[in-house]
Amino acid sequence: MEYIYAALLLHRAGKKVDEEGLKRVVEAAGISPDMSKIKSLAASLSEINIDEVLKQAAAAPVATAAPAAAPAASAPAPAEKPKEEKKEEEKEEALSGLSALFG
Repeated sequence: MEYIYAALLLHRAGKKVDEEGLKRVVEAAGISPDMSKIKSLAASLSEINIDEVLKQAAAAPVATAAPAAAPAASAPAPAEKPKEEKKEEEKEEALSGLSALFG
């Protein structure tokens, strides 16, 4: 996860997201860099428009915490369940798009 944070930090600062930059950020955080992870991430991100992916992630629906269990009398009607399932599917699609970014 720290490598992804390093990439986002470099991107936000307007710096090139490359192996050397990632290595420096990770080292500055006091973490011993794993060069295989850094090379893999740099290669994966070299072909991706990070701004576009961040815009897509921001537009994705945000999951909310499930409410506390309610008494059986106020259980949701069966018609409400498909909406919840649809939202969950949309969330999974958005997350799969992000996972493709960070491979």
